[in-house]
Amino acid sequence: MVKRAYKYRFYPDAKQEQLLRRTLGCARLVYNKALAARTEGWYERQERIGYAQTSSMLTSWKKQEELAFLNEVSAVALQQALRHLQTALTNFWSKHAKYPNFKKKRNGGSAEFTRSAFKWKNKQLKLAKCKQPLNIVWSRHFPDECVPSTVTVRLEPSGRWFISILVDDPTVKPLPPVDKKVGLDVGLTTLVTTSDGDKIGNPRQLKKKYQRLRAASKALSRKQLKSNNRAKARTKVAKIHAKIADTRKDYLHKLTTNIIRENQTIVVENLAVLNMIKNRSLARSISDAGWNELVRQLEYKSDWYGRELIKIDRFYPSSKQCGNCGFVIGKLPLSVREWECPQCKTIHDRDINAAKNILAAGLAVSVCGASIRPDRQGSKGQLRNPPGIIDGGGKKQKPK
Repeated sequence: MVKRAYKYRFYPDAKQEQLLRRTLGCARLVYNKALAARTEGWYERQERIGYAQTSSMLTSWKKQEELAFLNEVSAVALQQALRHLQTALTNFWSKHAKYPNFKKKRNGGSAEFTRSAFKWKNKQLKLAKCKQPLNIVWSRHFPDECVPSTVTVRLEPSGRWFISILVDDPTVKPLPPVDKKVGLDVGLTTLVTTSDGDKIGNPRQLKKKYQRLRAASKALSRKQLKSNNRAKARTKVAKIHAKIADTRKDYLHKLTTNIIRENQTIVVENLAVLNMIKNRSLARSISDAGWNELVRQLEYKSDWYGRELIKIDRFYPSSKQCGNCGFVIGKLPLSVREWECPQCKTIHDRDINAAKNILAAGLAVSVCGASIRPDRQGSKGQLRNPPGIIDGGGKKQKPK
C-alpha cells in the first residue's frame, strides 16, 4: 500500500483563520526557540540537545507568563514542530542537508496535525480547537476508503491556504507492463529529448512572466519597511511566483505521467543541479526548467506504477560519445548542436545522440552492472578542423 498525500485548497472563515494563524505563529516560535537552544548548547558547551530535552523545554515555556498563549493552540502542532527540527538536525549531522535556518513569518508557514488532533467523517475535517469543519475545495477525487493519518495546513506567502492529507492509498496499483525503454536527455532549448528522437519543448514559465515579476519586485523595493504598502507589494510578488510555480509543476506532472505510462524502463542522468546553477549565465534558465522536480516525479511515480528508473553517472560523456562507433571527441561547446564523428563520419544531433547513449549506458548497468564511465579517448588522429568546424567535427551555430 502506497503512502500518498492529497493537496487541496481551502477557505477558512474569520475565526478559523485567526486560530490557524495563531497556531502557525506558535509553531514557528517553538521551532525557532528550540533551534536557538540547540545551537547555543552545541557552540558554547559542545552539547547535543535532543528531542526529549526540547520537549521538556516546551513544557516549561508554557508555564511562563509571557508565553502563556502557547496553551491556546493545539499541543500536537507544537510537538510536531520539534520533531521536524529533530529531523532537520539529523539530516545535517548525517551530511544530507545544510544546517536548518530560523523560520520567518513572511514565508507563511505550516502546522502538522496527527490523528489525535483532528476529526474526519464523511469528508468533513475538523482540526483541534476548531468548532466548524474546514471549507475544502475537493478539486480532485479523494478515495472514499482512505482515512487520513496526518493533516498538514500550510499558508503560502501569496495568502493562499492549502491542506495536505496523508493516507495509505490502496487505489495506486502497478500499470500493465510494456516493452518500451527510453533514455532522457534534459536541456534548455528542449526540456526533454528522448532516445526515440522526440523533442519536448521547454515552456520557460519564468521567462514568460519575468518582466511582470521584475516590475513588481522593483515596486516592492521602493516601499517603506514595515509598512502596509510593503506588505501588499510583497503579496503581489508572491502571487506571481506562485503562478509560475503552479504552471511549471502542472506541466511537469503531465509530462512525467505520460512518460511513465508509455515506458517500462526510463534512464536519466544524475545531474548536480545545485552545482550547475553556480554558472550565473545559465542559473535562471536551469532553475526555470525544473530538472530536479522532473526527476523527483519520475522517481516516485516509477515506484508507484511498477516502472524502472535508472540513474547514470553525471560524468558519463553522453553528448561527446559517438553512438555509432563509441569515439569520444575532446571538446563540444554548448553552442554546437550538431557534430560529425571524425572516425565513422556519422552526423549526430547533439541531444538525440546523448539520449541514445544514456539509454544504452542505463541498460548496460541494469543488465550486467557495466561501467558507465568509459576510458576517455584522446583526440589522436582527428582530422584538422576545416572552416566552420570546431573540435572534432562540430558545426557551430548560434545559441538558441
